[in-house]
Amino acid sequence: MINKHYLLFILFCITAATASAQSVDVHFNGLGYLDNREYKEFVPRSRTYSGTRVALDFGLNLDSVNRFVVGVNGLREFGAKPFFGKIDPVFYYEHHSTNWQFNAGAFPRENLVSDFPRALMNDTLRYFRPNVEGLLARYKNEHFTETFFIDWLSRQTMTDREQFIFGASGKYTPKLEGSFYVKHYFFLLHDAGAEVLLPTDHINDNGGAQIRLGMDFSRKQTIFDSLTVEAGGMMSLERSRGFDGFRTPKGIVASVYLNYHRFALYDEFYKGEGHNIVYGDSYFSKKTYNRVDIMYTPLLFKNIKGQFIFSFHQTPEGTSSSQQAFRVTFDLGRKVIARFKE
Repeated sequence: MINKHYLLFILFCITAATASAQSVDVHFNGLGYLDNREYKEFVPRSRTYSGTRVALDFGLNLDSVNRFVVGVNGLREFGAKPFFGKIDPVFYYEHHSTNWQFNAGAFPRENLVSDFPRALMNDTLRYFRPNVEGLLARYKNEHFTETFFIDWLSRQTMTDREQFIFGASGKYTPKLEGSFYVKHYFFLLHDAGAEVLLPTDHINDNGGAQIRLGMDFSRKQTIFDSLTVEAGGMMSLERSRGFDGFRTPKGIVASVYLNYHRFALYDEFYKGEGHNIVYGDSYFSKKTYNRVDIMYTPLLFKNIKGQFIFSFHQTPEGTSSSQQAFRVTFDLGRKVIARFKE
């Protein structure tokens, strides 16, 4: 359970900041999930994830572009003990103007770095690592968005390794109402040793990159509510310093997404060399891989979305692997609870 000293610290920050803050708001959101994975190619990862995450935080708005946020994000895995097996503190400063956003601290990854392809960052991070702990900077205008971040995973101790991720992602749309766009993603995990270095230890660098060209036909006259097609290249970076040089497997990726009312389909294909990306989806270690997601959204309201996802995985082995998931998300938005005069 969360340390009582941290709760007292949150209350102290709220009380101290209200003296200069223009307003205080509260934000409550969460995620419930049941994700059954039947992976014949990766038996250790063939398991069922089930649980719920709830997040509560308070925003201290100093002016229209600067604020501090403090709160908690708790994970309840069904059947696990204690009740909340993991609680992540939320504590960060945010500057958010027309074109720039800057975050520093422990802040939610959703809508900031949650759009990385599964080949680079697998989707279980949404369940078990909801926050980025570090820094993020984003620039955005009508045609262009670019995001840089650093996420600290483990600090060095006598036994713990030093680990952090730094990465970037972006999208460029040449014309305001155009359908063509270019996207890119990159990240690298730096994995250094503990203070007491074992003879077999090495400093490891592991990551990957994708660049995709896309067409968005959502504004065109089609029967679909949305329709996008993408294709591009992928490369990973894998090295153990002092043991070998960088290995750079490469391949091509292609995907199509279509949505019609409450139904959607997403198909992603990969062909090339196998990758060993620590935080990536294991299926991209295969030289050929195709995944089809069929989605149905029975719950679709202002603040609540519930969706079934049926996934089918095809590899050269010819095995029949599948995945069935149901996720419900809710977000009540930010509600102002107090205003103060300057």
